[in-house]
Amino acid sequence: MQKPHKRMSEEEFLQLEASSDIRHEYVNGEVFAMTRPTLAHQHIVANILTVLRSQLSGGSCRSYADVLVRIEAANSFYSPDVSVVCNSCDRSSLYIQGPSIIFEVLSPSSAATDRREKLVAYKQIPSLNAYVIVHQSRKHVAVYRQLDKDEWTLEELGFKGDLTLEACPGRSIKLSLDEIYEDAEIDDTPDLRVRELQEIYTW
Repeated sequence: MQKPHKRMSEEEFLQLEASSDIRHEYVNGEVFAMTRPTLAHQHIVANILTVLRSQLSGGSCRSYADVLVRIEAANSFYSPDVSVVCNSCDRSSLYIQGPSIIFEVLSPSSAATDRREKLVAYKQIPSLNAYVIVHQSRKHVAVYRQLDKDEWTLEELGFKGDLTLEACPGRSIKLSLDEIYEDAEIDDTPDLRVRELQEIYTW
């Protein structure tokens, strides 16, 4: 994220978003312009959306890319890479509330925010069943699941494996790592993994 603009109210922020060609996020009164994603980043996002839309078709749940999510408890609007929401939404609105699943694909400019700030904020969404952090450079996915209020577990998958995520009661979706990373460029050298663990290579 880039440097913040002047402090705004939620209403001022939504007016800005409605008229701006640049995406922004709103964090407790401060507005941040978002950097443009790379093609590699967008490729993984498209893979995730393809699977979600196929499995959610015909039901009440919808998947969205780069749509603002309002987090009332954090006084914030974030723009996850992919969101799943199963409540009724005003199609004319600029944002959704109450998502059940959120995906963020790591990139150099957003990795620290996705792993820390957004993790804290997303855990304040009562409806959220899972927050999925997807590495862009190698086959590795971290899944934070809400078991009960303020009780979360972490599951990490690499190379192979399937994710089963609850979109709503009685409706689950399944994604494999092969589907998420289909035709993606992967750098899985031991050196990369060591540098990521040391947070020298931050994403």
